[in-house]
Amino acid sequence: MSIKSSQTLIKEALSEVKTITPKEALEMVNSNQCNLIDIRDGLELEREGRVENSHHVSRGLLEFSIHPESPYVQKENLDLNKELVLFCAAGGRSALAAKTLKEMGFKKVSHIDGGFNLMKNSGFKIV
Repeated sequence: MSIKSSQTLIKEALSEVKTITPKEALEMVNSNQCNLIDIRDGLELEREGRVENSHHVSRGLLEFSIHPESPYVQKENLDLNKELVLFCAAGGRSALAAKTLKEMGFKKVSHIDGGFNLMKNSGFKIV
């Protein structure tokens, strides 16, 4: 039996998903071209803060929450025609999550290289 490591899964995901820089993500946010989705868990948000105008969906609930018919999409008024830009703390979970959303059928999906760790020093307002 061959079990893949998390590093192998992330490497495979990175070969399949679009990766953008924090600067590119900030430009997309400022021009209202995307939904910025924070997939970190609640404790991370409490400890480190959250990015202004981002939507929080913890990684464990992503597939349930981002489906077009989910109450979350309706409540948050997410425009699923816009790109879904995911981020986590450093970029591993968001790469895996972006791959999952592509598998669900979403076409406009990307993740931010370096995640929140790089975003907080790249012009994003942390609240």
